[in-house]
Amino acid sequence: MSKSPLLHSTIASLPRADASAFVASRATPAAATHWQLVWRRRIAKYSRWLHVYVSMASFVVVFFFALTGLTLNHTEWFAGRERTTEVKGTLDAGWTKTADDKDVKKLEIVEHFRKAHGVHGEVSDFRIDGAQCSVSFKAPGYTADAFIDRGTGAYELTVSKMGFAAVVNDLHKGRDSGPVWKAMIDLSAALLTFVSLTGLILIYFIHKHRFSGLLALAGGAAIAGLVYAFFVP
Repeated sequence: MSKSPLLHSTIASLPRADASAFVASRATPAAATHWQLVWRRRIAKYSRWLHVYVSMASFVVVFFFALTGLTLNHTEWFAGRERTTEVKGTLDAGWTKTADDKDVKKLEIVEHFRKAHGVHGEVSDFRIDGAQCSVSFKAPGYTADAFIDRGTGAYELTVSKMGFAAVVNDLHKGRDSGPVWKAMIDLSAALLTFVSLTGLILIYFIHKHRFSGLLALAGGAAIAGLVYAFFVP
């Protein structure tokens, strides 16, 4: 763009250093506006990219927790699915008939139940009394409890399987699912939060739908607040 004669003469009359500063001062607003537009476009571009691909990467996990939230809220839909099995047997009495309770062979006893009866899950409790030992196994939707006579090694094992719905509900809550699955729950919560925030950033850059989108956000928050205030005991 060519300079006007008046602007040209003004710059020519100034010392070189002042002339450079004068030109820079006049160019700064346009340059600032340009970089603002550049950064706005970059933020919109990367927010869209992250929103799409993080949503796809976390789709299965987020969908799982959404679906199990429904099954968890309606446990009556799956009532009567529990199956209980009782088994009797005998293990090596030398593992339990010891002078000192500390000498009871806990590992051998646990492995016996796993191999002989297919028991799984983590050992949640192992108690040793004067005449009896008891060991409990727990996993999502599953429990197994064994009571062992210390003198003879005879035992009774009760295994309860609560059904598929109980399994996924326990996974939703992180109950008896181990530390790795609990970390998975934390990760899914972080991903869902991230996807929500990038969606909020995106609506800001979509001028056509910004107002209606933010209005929908406010409406959803208001409905949740009203339900809590007036309908939750």
